[in-house]
Amino acid sequence: MLPNVNRNPIVFTRDLKMNMMESDQIQSHTVTIAEMCKLYSVTPRTLRFYESKELLFPIRKNQRRYFTRRDQARLKLILQGKRFGFSLEEIRQLLNLYDIGDQQATQLARTYELAGERLVIMEAQRDELDVAIKDLKLGLKTVRNELKVKGVNI
Repeated sequence: MLPNVNRNPIVFTRDLKMNMMESDQIQSHTVTIAEMCKLYSVTPRTLRFYESKELLFPIRKNQRRYFTRRDQARLKLILQGKRFGFSLEEIRQLLNLYDIGDQQATQLARTYELAGERLVIMEAQRDELDVAIKDLKLGLKTVRNELKVKGVNI
């Protein structure tokens, strides 16, 4: 877009400098979507999805997304929460508790409660998996012995 020639050149220059400063400020404290993807091994689609679910709030400027340090911290927590099996809704609720103004006491208490519940579930899953592994090993041993009897070497 061409500058308005009827505009006061001093005001135009000041506004242009302010836009450049604002742009420099955004870029010095943020990362692009490509940088976020590289830093956290996620896809652009994942970041856009988390944004649509109101988990991340990038700054939008000229059709580009700039992720703040806060977004980076939130993404780390999202990825950790997913790794532990939390639902996105649980993660969103926990992240939203950060801003209620009680020095994160409510957020920490709720996180502790949910993490304890998740730990019980994960330990039960591990126990089930241990039994399944034991059964599979026994089955493989039985089949191997049966194959030996039939003269098949493996």
